[in-house]
Amino acid sequence: MTPMGPSRRLTTQDSAFVYFEKDTAPMSIGTVAVFEGQVSYGRLVEHLNSRMPLVPRYRHRLVAAPLGLAHPTWEPDPEFNIYNHVRRIRLPEPGTDEQLAELAGKLYSSPLSRRKPLWEVYVVEGLSEGRSALVAKVHHCLVDGVSGIEIMMVTLDISPDPSPPPVSDEEWNPKPIPSRGARLIDAAFDRLGQWVRTVGDVQSGLLNPRKPLRRAQHVLLGIEHLGPLFVRPVPRTPFNSRLTRERSITWVEMPFAEVRAIRNALGGTVNDVALTIVSGAMQRYLEAHGQSSEGVELRIMAPVNIRPEGEKMALGNRISSMFPDLPVGIKDPIERARAVRERMEWLKKDGQPTGVDALFRMLDLIPPAVQRLLGSMPQMPNAVLNMICTNVPGPMIPLYAVGHRLLAHYPLVPLAWDLGLAVCITSYDHKLFMSLTADANAVPDLPRLRQFFDESFKELRTAAGVVPTDLPVLVGRPSKDTAPLETAARAATIEAGY
Repeated sequence: MTPMGPSRRLTTQDSAFVYFEKDTAPMSIGTVAVFEGQVSYGRLVEHLNSRMPLVPRYRHRLVAAPLGLAHPTWEPDPEFNIYNHVRRIRLPEPGTDEQLAELAGKLYSSPLSRRKPLWEVYVVEGLSEGRSALVAKVHHCLVDGVSGIEIMMVTLDISPDPSPPPVSDEEWNPKPIPSRGARLIDAAFDRLGQWVRTVGDVQSGLLNPRKPLRRAQHVLLGIEHLGPLFVRPVPRTPFNSRLTRERSITWVEMPFAEVRAIRNALGGTVNDVALTIVSGAMQRYLEAHGQSSEGVELRIMAPVNIRPEGEKMALGNRISSMFPDLPVGIKDPIERARAVRERMEWLKKDGQPTGVDALFRMLDLIPPAVQRLLGSMPQMPNAVLNMICTNVPGPMIPLYAVGHRLLAHYPLVPLAWDLGLAVCITSYDHKLFMSLTADANAVPDLPRLRQFFDESFKELRTAAGVVPTDLPVLVGRPSKDTAPLETAARAATIEAGY
């Protein structure tokens, strides 16, 4: 695989994750990956080091532009040492999944150091049943969910005994970080280049007014969709509060074949099924905290991938968003699923992601120094959103790290702006995984919420008339009897609606 060269200077969207990062809101995404057997620390370090040429950004540092004249740049780190990024931790006995989740919450609570490339991997030993785990963190300015899956496919293998990666003839011997004066001149030229491009766009628009007219229509569409969000405040929930530095994490998983069967029975997409499960769980949680769910709708931010197909391994962020209201107040699971499906179909048909992306692009007009200043200011109370809920399809084939099969993959997303709870959904090897990241003070009973997710899934499964599969965990190469299931599961992830 030949990696595509990503932009050296951060985009406005990438930079936002840098400017708005706080001690109480680390802007890291990541994963808790559980493996069969004990992953060797030494072999893993050697393995990851061999893959660095495929992900060059993992050896680059973030360097600010003087005076905030432009957004930061990625510069090769002359002091890069992979041992500063890959560490090992051992769980005390008995090494339960609950202990792993607690450890992940602690590791996920602090921001990444800006003095080195913005990623870390922890090899966790001592997990029960002879298993081990990797807890990975990477700054959101470096990757979004889709590019994170791409990196996962580059750093892991599709076989327990893969061919060695191509040997790079290029030695890592970068030049020193550019001086302040050089960075100032570079930033000035970049700003001048952006101004010239803007003038060129205006001149092009005068000759062909259709393009700017279409862009203006998209901006107006974004205003039409986002304006009401600020006029109609969301209901307050126990988890909408000022964030602290403490994080807690848990997860739930379900057979992908059952989720797909629910989708086939009720219509819509796999994402619609997942959001229906989220709605049922949140209904139970609100009522458990003495808050009536009748008529309640929780507004979520659901990131949408808009990365062109040709930008594979370009890294950075290419996302828009949708802002659906989850029908938490609907008791009947079938009616709840129908409401979710209709709302998601309407938002897509009405072009909300396109309009929101157009508004995001308008932020390019704000000088970087002003954007950085806005990020440092105290945040206003959030009356616009209740939670983040993102869904990134993953590979449906088994993956391996230095010969050890990946058993489970739990993705993690950051918290910000009074959003004390986030749900991250992904698929992998016949299963759908839902990870819950919470502010430990806003959601002190996260295991109870995890139970509500499990109950909501089983309730929807029963209502849809889906029979539990109770399939055993597939180890090694699938047999002929399970091959059709694998084929169907793979196909499910590449359907247009997922």
